[in-house]
Amino acid sequence: MKSISLCMIVKNEEAVIERCLQSVSDLVDEIIIVDTGSTDQTKEICSKYTKQVFDFEWIDDFAAARNYSFAQASADYILWLDADDVIKEADQGQFQKLCQTLNSEIDAVSMLYHLAFDSENHPTSSLRRYRLVKSEKGFKWVGAVHEYLAVNGNLYESEIAICHLPLSHDADRNIRIYERMLDEKIDFTPRDLFYYANELVDHGQAEKAIEYYQQFLSTKKGWLEDNLRACYKLSDCFYQLGKTEEAIGAVLHTLILTSPRAEACCRLGFSFMEKEDFQSAAYWYEQALANKDGSSAPFYNPSFSTWLPHLQLAVCYDKLGDTEKANEHNQHGLACQPNDERLLANQRYFKDKLQMKNKHT
Repeated sequence: MKSISLCMIVKNEEAVIERCLQSVSDLVDEIIIVDTGSTDQTKEICSKYTKQVFDFEWIDDFAAARNYSFAQASADYILWLDADDVIKEADQGQFQKLCQTLNSEIDAVSMLYHLAFDSENHPTSSLRRYRLVKSEKGFKWVGAVHEYLAVNGNLYESEIAICHLPLSHDADRNIRIYERMLDEKIDFTPRDLFYYANELVDHGQAEKAIEYYQQFLSTKKGWLEDNLRACYKLSDCFYQLGKTEEAIGAVLHTLILTSPRAEACCRLGFSFMEKEDFQSAAYWYEQALANKDGSSAPFYNPSFSTWLPHLQLAVCYDKLGDTEKANEHNQHGLACQPNDERLLANQRYFKDKLQMKNKHT
């Protein structure tokens, strides 16, 4: 069985850190905590789980802190988590099984990262990250902010999930780092351009965000998935500014980058619904169902290929006079989201409408 070092960087995480450590303490052989300046009870809480609590002077560089944490590891593999992450019980069992059966030739293991959940606690937004890496490979973190772990070699894709369950965060921290980099004339990588644009969106600066998304896309050096997300976010910014044609153009650009993704199809469907062209809208929502993204996709939002297009198709076909087909799609939507008020209202509406139709036939 492979030995595991858990490596974490933390600061003022007293509200969530124990929840995280409780979920993982029985799964790892050592816990390494690197504290970057806590003024609350974080270090005291961590000390209940490990003696390996290190101080690291914060220098506005997440990669530097994470690389320092990795340097303290002594086990065969390194697992990394954030303080507001949790491994749920079902995934704990999968993790233990993985450690027992993992081929020693594997250099890095990716896991699902669930970022958002619906009212029934089903994940609605997920991505993949390499969470478990072989220590002897010496993999390094890259990037002062929105850092990433650069891995290569023999890679394995697992179905283990980590749940991101934040209670709060410093909303201005990342944008402060980027603005300091700009002030110091530090060149932005394509990845920096993309994530700085995201921060601008989060801070209500749509026009400036458009500038940086366009700069990012013009480099043609971004990861495909980031290029796609940049197009979607660019579209949102244009819509926010009332520039509808530019917004649609940003979505259409994704069709140049790759085959149609479910999200792009839904967005195009919505643009036609706004124009009350329900035939064209139905076409694109049908395409969303046909181009279903798999859970192994780097970024996965099941709504775009399940209940959402079914909900919209129910509207489209109702407007086109095909009540039976509209009802059928609504039922498919309910199978995915049985408590959704819109789908339940539609169910009552279509039931009455079909009963009335049957009376007249």
